[in-house]
Amino acid sequence: MDVLWEAAEPLSVREVSGLLTDRDLAHTTVMTVLDRLAKKGFARRERNGRAWHYQAAETREAYVTELMLSALDQTGDRQAALARFARSVSGTEAQTLLNALGALGEAPRG
Repeated sequence: MDVLWEAAEPLSVREVSGLLTDRDLAHTTVMTVLDRLAKKGFARRERNGRAWHYQAAETREAYVTELMLSALDQTGDRQAALARFARSVSGTEAQTLLNALGALGEAPRG
């Protein structure tokens, strides 16, 4: 997913393979993983000639948000989990959370 998130445009399997220089992966392995990512909705693919081209379906931040919400859904006490999370972040991150929460209160209601 890192390769897809960093790409400015959709990539072919061969292009993704070429960017994975730190790993010795077979072309078919990369093709299988990209196919699975597309089937699970993490990547989008489109035909370009004879090759599929892949791109991330969402930003990294959107993906991480979904992971965080999924983790939150697994707790028995969401409020306790949120409070513990808030206590575990840095001061800068806490300020970011406060700013985001404040902006929710300022948003026009539709």
